[in-house]
Amino acid sequence: MEITEVRVFPVEEEKLKAFVSIIIDDCFVVSDIKIINGNSGLFISMPSKKRKNGTFRDIAHPLNNDTRKKIEDKVLARYREVLAHMGTGASSPAAGVGEGPEELADRERATIIQPDDSTPA
Repeated sequence: MEITEVRVFPVEEEKLKAFVSIIIDDCFVVSDIKIINGNSGLFISMPSKKRKNGTFRDIAHPLNNDTRKKIEDKVLARYREVLAHMGTGASSPAAGVGEGPEELADRERATIIQPDDSTPA
């Protein structure tokens, strides 16, 4: 499995830092991953659905720790790149700045997804 693209959508909240979409092997997208600032630093939260009893259940998640670490490392590295890029005053729609997760999901359904540049995600 290769994560071929990572798109980051920063938000300005205390704990929630960004929404993320990843593309796996140029053919499968996972949206609504969250970057959370927890007590021990940043971590990712996989997409989940609230149940009738108020608990949450992941709707997509890695099956082992190695895969989770691989996804988390790639996502957090891209998040830091986007923050650094935003710090220079530049704006990059390909990185997800100015485009929310809903707009990305609509565009992903409507088009063939191409990598946003030649740099690794």
